[in-house]
Amino acid sequence: MTDIWHQVFGFENYGELLVLVKNSIFAGAILGVVGGLIGPFVMTRDLAFAVHGISELSFAGASAALLLGVNVVVGSIGGSLLAALLIGMLGSRARDRNSIIAVLMPFGLGLGILFLALYKGRSANKFGLLTGQIVSVDNPQLLSLIIISVIVIAGLFVIWRPLSFASVDADVARAKGLPVDTLSIVFMVLLGLATAVSIQVVGALLVLSLLVTPAAAAMRVTASPFLTPLLSVAFAVTSVVGGILLALGGGLPISPYVTTISFVIYVVCRIIGARRNRRGASRVPGTAVVAR
Repeated sequence: MTDIWHQVFGFENYGELLVLVKNSIFAGAILGVVGGLIGPFVMTRDLAFAVHGISELSFAGASAALLLGVNVVVGSIGGSLLAALLIGMLGSRARDRNSIIAVLMPFGLGLGILFLALYKGRSANKFGLLTGQIVSVDNPQLLSLIIISVIVIAGLFVIWRPLSFASVDADVARAKGLPVDTLSIVFMVLLGLATAVSIQVVGALLVLSLLVTPAAAAMRVTASPFLTPLLSVAFAVTSVVGGILLALGGGLPISPYVTTISFVIYVVCRIIGARRNRRGASRVPGTAVVAR
């Protein structure tokens, strides 16, 4: 039992190891901001399933790039954008979108596994694409991550107000003359880019913990359009940076730490939200509290 605990939480020479992951910590903080900002739109537009579909094709693109010996980030972005555009253009209705995603997910995962099976290089590179790595972010990768993240954040701020309107009520937004379909495709492209860069740190299988869970937690404790993204960013940054710092002390991949922190935050927010709802219902005479 002691050996297991030491493997999960071992902090010998922690200061020396911390220097090795300063790029990853910086990258994690940036990804937390990106994930926290885009997450509320993912939840409002009911695209949590789409994030997983995009991540599978991003994984396939990254695996192909690894096999061919080219830039993994470029391959990951290519796969993400392909999936995002397919979902955005073909899945205008929720039923169609879910069907397309359900077809893309096993196809992308199957291709990724095939490419990794053909790859004869380091096994850590294979494993890292699925579950993330904390020491894999070098200076060129960090620069590309910053550039892509700036593009995503800038794009979100440009379309923030019309996208918020279209996300809440697409029919009314369309009646008001907003280009709802164009906004949807632009958002899917931004989501594809955000997914691709997130995979570099947290891995393809667990990207939901960065792009979905923090926003879902924030929406449990507030409905404010101002506070929701702020809390989502705070939760995402805490999950990723905290996960990196904890993973550095143990012998496990980063993903279990990130997902655990993210899950704990969600559970706490859900409890807070449930208690607030009970108190609000109890103040209304004749209102029964229904347990869910």
